[in-house]
Amino acid sequence: MFGLDRQKLQVIENLKLLILDVDGVLTDGRLFFDDEGREYKCFHARDGHGIKLLRQTGVEVAVISGRKSNSVTLRMRGLGVEHVYQGHENKRAAFAEILELLGLRAEQVGYVGDDVLDLPIMRQVGFAVAVADANFAVKRYADWQTEAAGGLGAVREVCDLIMQVQGRFDSVLQAYL
Repeated sequence: MFGLDRQKLQVIENLKLLILDVDGVLTDGRLFFDDEGREYKCFHARDGHGIKLLRQTGVEVAVISGRKSNSVTLRMRGLGVEHVYQGHENKRAAFAEILELLGLRAEQVGYVGDDVLDLPIMRQVGFAVAVADANFAVKRYADWQTEAAGGLGAVREVCDLIMQVQGRFDSVLQAYL
C-alpha cells in the first residue's frame, strides 16, 4: 500500500505530529525580494487545506525553517499551526524542544524535507518524506517521496497519505459530499 511496507504503515498509523520544512517544501524554494529587501513567498492553497484537514483529525503540525520570514508566521497563523520555529539552520534543538513540549517520541513524528539541512531530523523521525524535487541525498534517506514538487501540492499528498493510513480520510471527505 502506497509503496510502503507493513512496518512503515504501522508507524504512520501512530503518527501524532507532522513537521514541515518551509523553503522547498511549503514553497517551491525560490526566494523573491523586492527593491526594499522585502521577501515574498508563494504557498499552495491545497497544501494549506491539507494541513487544516490533518489537524482536524488530531495530528498536530509544526514548522521548522532555517530562515525567518513574516510571511511564514502569517500563513501558519492562518492555518492554526502553533509550533513555528524559524531561523534554525541547526534544526536539532527545535526538534528536541517540540518533542519535549508535546511529550512525543521521535518515532511518533513525520518530517517533510528537501535539502541536506533536513537530514538530521529525517534520520530521527518515524516517517521521513522527501518532496519530488528534493536533493538526491535527501531522497536517499527518505521513507517515501511525493509525486508533487515542493510548494506545488507535496504537503497535501503527505497529509492525505497520513489520513488514509490512519483511516480518517473518508470521514474528512464526507464533510464535502
